[in-house]
Amino acid sequence: MSIEITFKDAVKRYGDVTVIPGLSFKVEKGEFFTLLGPSGCGKTTLLRMVAGFNSIEGGEIYFDEDVINDLPPQQRNIGMVFQNYAVFPHMTVKENVGFGLANKKIAKQEIEKRVLDMLEVVQIRQFADRLPENLSGGQQQRVALARAIVMKPNVLLMDEPLSNLDAKLRVDMRNAIKDLQREVGITTIYVTHDQEEAMAISDKIAVMNDGVIQQIGTPQEVYQRPANVFVAKFIGRTNIIERKVKAKNGKYYLYLDKENRFGLPSIDLSESDQELDVKLSVRPEEFVIVPESEEGINGVIKESIFLGLNVHYVVELESGETVEVIQESSIDGTLAPGRKVKLKIKKEKINVFDHKTEKNIVRGVSNGL
Repeated sequence: MSIEITFKDAVKRYGDVTVIPGLSFKVEKGEFFTLLGPSGCGKTTLLRMVAGFNSIEGGEIYFDEDVINDLPPQQRNIGMVFQNYAVFPHMTVKENVGFGLANKKIAKQEIEKRVLDMLEVVQIRQFADRLPENLSGGQQQRVALARAIVMKPNVLLMDEPLSNLDAKLRVDMRNAIKDLQREVGITTIYVTHDQEEAMAISDKIAVMNDGVIQQIGTPQEVYQRPANVFVAKFIGRTNIIERKVKAKNGKYYLYLDKENRFGLPSIDLSESDQELDVKLSVRPEEFVIVPESEEGINGVIKESIFLGLNVHYVVELESGETVEVIQESSIDGTLAPGRKVKLKIKKEKINVFDHKTEKNIVRGVSNGL
């Protein structure tokens, strides 16, 4: 059974230090919801508040219509998966997964059936009688997942569960986790600092910084239309360059340099704003290197890095700014350092932020709060 989780002005303090200053948002039933942010931003603290391991100093957290602030962890019907797996080394895989069921005094026959069924789901039934020391890291993580889910929790909480795995295994396991979550339909809150991981598995992502949620949205929303400069810089890679927006004949134009400008029909500005300092977010793949005969921003290649599918260029603009440009590699080779180039921008994809507030002024941006 999945539940809806609602946060209403949730506050966490340690003495005089406020770590979570009052968060309000909702996790829908059956949703895979990821808390993403740098180390120390409060995401694990928030997860532990849901689990009941941390107290709540203000506001409420609801499971459906029930306030759980003072409910002991063992009465919240949650499953937890940690970074360090926490499997029991002296127990077999089957015994590990069935440990919680045995504590609930469930009949042995029922435990056997549920455990073997769950091992089938996480694809490690063939290892049922092995000890953890004879399993790989990924297999141990599957044991931890199975142990959490076999209890039929209403909520699954996962705290950096893949950080101890190597790069390839992380990719395999994140796919397995997402498939498993879809199959069992449990409302899941997942904590990570890995942007790619969050993008790959999440229905919704909440980007956090200093205990405050900056934006909530689908992976596509937070990547393509970040709510502010922090989100733009934290999700993926981007170039932040400073420019001006000017009004002329009722329209707004972005001035890239003296020769290059283009209209911005989809930004939100008041009629009194005739000129505005802005910050542009242009992701490396949103620049296009064009022939010198075409219109574009003048630049010089300072560095080129061939990475198989793509070539990463570092380009110095006439303004003195340095930007990263990613282009698909070609059979003709890469452009050498020192080569003069012109850059076009995929206009429909750039994001424009007010220089002072650093908030996105492109029309239609949603932060989900």
